Parts: sequence; C-alpha cells; structure tokens
Amino acid sequence: MSGWFSALATALDPLCGPVGIFSLLGQGTVVACGDAGWGDEIAFGVKVTVTLAVATLPIGLALGFLIALAAQSQDRLLRVAVGIYTTIFRGLPELLTLFIVYYGLQILIQSVFAWAGFEQRVEINAFVAGMIALAVVFSSYSSEVLLSAFRAIPKGQYEAGDALGLGRGQTMMLVVLPQLIRIALPGLGNLWMILLKDTAYVSIVGLSDIVRQTGISARVSKEAFFFYFLACLLYLVLAIISSFGLGFIERWARRGEVRR
Repeated sequence: MSGWFSALATALDPLCGPVGIFSLLGQGTVVACGDAGWGDEIAFGVKVTVTLAVATLPIGLALGFLIALAAQSQDRLLRVAVGIYTTIFRGLPELLTLFIVYYGLQILIQSVFAWAGFEQRVEINAFVAGMIALAVVFSSYSSEVLLSAFRAIPKGQYEAGDALGLGRGQTMMLVVLPQLIRIALPGLGNLWMILLKDTAYVSIVGLSDIVRQTGISARVSKEAFFFYFLACLLYLVLAIISSFGLGFIERWARRGEVRR
C-alpha cells in the first residue's frame, strides 16, 4: 500500500512528475530532475514546506480556539495566563521562538533524563520543533482573531440555543461555530499566508524546505540569483493557490447569507 501511495505521489508531483514543470521545461538545465540537476531536491523542499504548514495549521487553530475560550472565562487567573501567553509569543520574533523550542526542549529532555539516571544525548526532530514553534506563534495570533469573532456574535445567539433546549456544547457546535468561522475566516486566511512564509525559518535548524534546498543549490552551482528567484516564484505560486482555496472556502462559508 505504501508503494502505491509513493508511486501516486511521484506521478502527481507538479515539479518532477511525468508532466511536471521541471520534467518538461528543465531538461538540460540546473533544475533538471534526476542526477543532471537540482529539480528533485527543490521539489522535495516544496513538499516539506507545504507539509509543515498544513500540519501546523490545525494545531495552531485548536490552540487558538482554546485560548480564545479561556480569554472569555470568568476565572481571572486563567485570563491573565492566556494574556501572558499571547503577549510573549506575539512579541518574540518567530526565529527566537524556534530556537527556544528547538534547543530548549533538547536541554529540558536531557535534564529530565539526567535526573532519572540516563546519560543519553537527545536531539529534537527539526520538523517537530518547527511545527511546535510555528503552532504556538500561530495560536497566539489566531486567538485574537477568534476572540474578536466571538465578541461579534450577539449574546442572543446563546440565549436562543438555551431556549431551544440545546446544551452549551450543542449551542457552540450548531449555532456559534458556523458564525464564528464565517466572521474569522478573512483574518485566519491572512494568518495562513503568514504561516506559509514563516516556514522558511525552519531552514535555520536544518530542515530541507524550499529556502534550504535552493540555498544549497545556489552555493554549489554558483547560480545564487537564479535559485533564490526560483524560491520567490515558488512561494508566490503557493500564495496564489492559497488565495484561490481561501476564496472558495469563504464563498462556501457565506453560502447561507442573504444577498443584497
């Protein structure tokens, strides 16, 4: 089964697949696929970038949703805690957050192992570290977007759910959440674009994303301008595809609105 998925992924590869851009247009150039060029490496970098962004998104959204709920809690201590969280991770540069997660988790885990009597070196996976770092940053921003969306929903919506005999969970899922998505979608779409660009930071800790792969290609081939310009084009293409996807989702979310 894994071989079948691998073959399908190779066939559908838009860069180095049978009908990929590099396969059709890059023959005899530095971006040719195979041993003749850097096409395979750059295609792998695109896959890593997209995979990292897609894997980070649901984690960051879930954390942001929980933080937005906590920010509305009647427990003052909880509100203060989430306020400190969002202030820290919105204030720190993303690169420093990545360093703290990547190196700090290693130190923490090794300290725990040393306390338990295990002298073993631990190295955090760069993909996991990048996902955690980007998720906490994304959650700190998305929580503010979701909190504003929560406040834009009239309190009468909750009262209507109570009047219909719905529990708090049912009211949230059936009444509040659909409106929340529609209101927050433009802001969350902007944050997705930022997340897609922020994946470039993981190249610093050795993850083979677009920036790292094009950087290696540039240093070896001495074609720095070409490969970094190619990286710009790849990010722009991903942004354009995302814009079309977000537009479709927004139209779907607003399908029940009355047209004026």
